[in-house]
Amino acid sequence: MLTVLVGYEAAPGRQDELRTELEAQLEPAAELPGCLAFELYIDPNCRDRMLTVEQWTSLAGWRRHRPTRLGQLAELLARPATVRCLTVS
Repeated sequence: MLTVLVGYEAAPGRQDELRTELEAQLEPAAELPGCLAFELYIDPNCRDRMLTVEQWTSLAGWRRHRPTRLGQLAELLARPATVRCLTVS
């Protein structure tokens, strides 16, 4: 199993748009082949920072989904998203 943490920081004035876009991806992403979970978290101390926690059956499944999603969000971000892929040892 693969757990993916993707950190986002909204561009100035784009916080609501970014959150809306990420929320809109939750249900469709959860239905993708290989996706076990897809959740959105908002930093309570800085509402511009958001994190998706994703669980996938494989790295290949996540890679099929990732390029489209991250590319669509680029204009809403203050900087490129950070991505960490983790597996259970």
